Amino acid sequence: MTVTLTTAGPLSSEQDAEDTYDVTVVGAGVVGAAIARELARYPLRTALIDAAADIGDGTSKANTAILHTGFDAVPGSLEARLVREGQELLAAYATETGIPVERVGALLVAWDEEQLAALPRLRDKAGRNGYHASRIIDADELRTREPHLGPGALGALVVPDESVICPWTTPLAFATQAVRAGVHLHLNCRVRGIGSDAGGHTLTTSRGPLRTRYLVNAAGLHADEIDRLLGHDVFTVTPRRGQLIVFDKLARELVRHILLPVPGAAGKGVLVAPTVFGNVLLGPTAEELDDKTDTGSTADGLRLLRRKGHRIVPALLDEEVTAVYAGLRAATGQEDYRIQEYPRLRYVAVGGIRSTGLTASMAIGRHVMGLLAATGLELAEPHDLPSLTMPNLGEAFPRPYRSAGLIAGDPAYGTVVCHCEQVTLGEIRDALSATIPPHSLDGLRRRTRARGGRCQGFYCGAAVRALFEEARP
Repeated sequence: MTVTLTTAGPLSSEQDAEDTYDVTVVGAGVVGAAIARELARYPLRTALIDAAADIGDGTSKANTAILHTGFDAVPGSLEARLVREGQELLAAYATETGIPVERVGALLVAWDEEQLAALPRLRDKAGRNGYHASRIIDADELRTREPHLGPGALGALVVPDESVICPWTTPLAFATQAVRAGVHLHLNCRVRGIGSDAGGHTLTTSRGPLRTRYLVNAAGLHADEIDRLLGHDVFTVTPRRGQLIVFDKLARELVRHILLPVPGAAGKGVLVAPTVFGNVLLGPTAEELDDKTDTGSTADGLRLLRRKGHRIVPALLDEEVTAVYAGLRAATGQEDYRIQEYPRLRYVAVGGIRSTGLTASMAIGRHVMGLLAATGLELAEPHDLPSLTMPNLGEAFPRPYRSAGLIAGDPAYGTVVCHCEQVTLGEIRDALSATIPPHSLDGLRRRTRARGGRCQGFYCGAAVRALFEEARP
């Protein structure tokens, strides 16, 4: 197995036919990684590049981690179709590769008569999207299902197949499988210019030129900028900040479902949801910004979340907060994905992929393959990808520190380094020697949960840093 992963130094000293990629995907978030994985099934010379130092280091690392059914998408939209298809694909892929998923179901809670009256319309909308398992329940059944819900709830729409998933393992799995199948991964590789001709594109990057016949733009928050480098002015990405609060694992017993608000004119609003890591999320806010790097939390934002959370699950506010964070979603002013092929340019733009992008990612990958074929890319018969099993980060699934057999074979899996998250020496060692290793302590945290628990690394930080530094070349 030949693995090409570069994080520093020039890409190539010369640009000749041998150095030219068939397809280059710009953006190694969950969508770009899914596209690269799909490309890896074909005998193509493919590159996946990103300006960051890690996979999924942008929008993909900071979301609500929900595997959606697509029940509330706009019927007939591209997003609705790809979310529906993607949910089935990703659920099956997660089972195959060990990505933790918990089918906890969702409740759209009505807090007033207007919201209660909207539930039949939402149920009918779900049906138009091909989802027929939702049903409306009254206040008594709602209270039985969620005994810690705040007072005043009048009923809810039950969506039994909504799930929570690990948002970090998913793009890493896609990228790992792609790289093992021969895709070249170039990180710390920012695109600064694009020159196009009849034969394809020459990308001017922070690590030198890169030549490619076909180009896929999956750059997330920066997709509009890449699009403009190709002479287009079709859409503008406005970063929409979502702040979230993560509550301690002791709060997990307070919440059994994903608790969603009934959507209103201002958007979908604030939710409360369990996570596969055993915590509870409260959020997100929805703040339109100009700065595509502003992922800071604010006092006003956290105050708003606490006020909303107090109505939904009052007891949640008495629990300890493990962390706060904020992510930026790629809003374009259009309530649908902006995925468009340009045959003359041998180019596909994948823009406006909002919070449902995690769910739709694998379906987007397949859809983009069809668009690339429409632009002239010749595809042979696809082949199977290397099998893959990802390390489990889910609290509801077997963890190494609980496995007597695993520990007997290697005591490192019984040596706990991070006690808050029960992360072992063996898990940290495996992450540091993986196909795509972390290049920062945050990257290591996303692969293992080390330093991500109650003490936020106060106890284990020095030990984890020492292991990380020791493994660096």
